[in-house]
Amino acid sequence: QVQLVESGGGLVQPGGSLRLSCGVSGIIARIMSVAWYRQGPGKERELVAAITGDGNTNYIDSVKGRFTISRDNAKNTFYLQMNSLKFEDTAVYYCGAKTKWGDYWGQGTQVTVSS
Repeated sequence: QVQLVESGGGLVQPGGSLRLSCGVSGIIARIMSVAWYRQGPGKERELVAAITGDGNTNYIDSVKGRFTISRDNAKNTFYLQMNSLKFEDTAVYYCGAKTKWGDYWGQGTQVTVSS
């Protein structure tokens, strides 16, 4: 089993920054990649950023140059650094882990960008 817990969400003004964290526990050796997803009001869930076991990263175009995904294997934690936040970044953010047998998800953390 794999367990994920997100933290770091909150209210921030446009142009501000937040750092999300995801703690991972369980059978970590089964994890092939980890990622951040988000779901805004009235929108479908979308993949925001992912990092694979070999360190390759992928981002959706709308966050390139603003968001950075990273991991600390020694701490069993991965992060999403979000800079230059925009109104459209408002969403519930979920961390996820992909395994051979399926995906695991955290409960989500709310990020609200507002003046």
